[in-house]
Amino acid sequence: MPGTRKLGRATSHRTAMLRAMVTFLLENGKIETTVTRAKEVRSLAEKMITIAKEDTLHNKRMVLSFITKEDVAHKLFSEIAPKYADRNGGYTRISKLGPRRGDAAEMAIIELI
Repeated sequence: MPGTRKLGRATSHRTAMLRAMVTFLLENGKIETTVTRAKEVRSLAEKMITIAKEDTLHNKRMVLSFITKEDVAHKLFSEIAPKYADRNGGYTRISKLGPRRGDAAEMAIIELI
């Protein structure tokens, strides 16, 4: 089935979680999470960076409607996006860590390259 993964959550809960994770990734540069969540975060984070590469009012509003912190959105436009100006996609890297101790979920680190 194509499209997004449901991650065992209702739509509103899933959207809120992914928005928070993308914001945290852009704020800190890397996060540790499960592999399936990392893959979802990657697609959304790369879309945000691609939008931010062109500094227009419309693009700022699109990013601000998704990113939960205003200062992270500003950092995206002023620091992160210019770094990838000559690159077409592939702004993140997912590295697998192995199973989590409690429930053996496959863990990964997603980071900005």
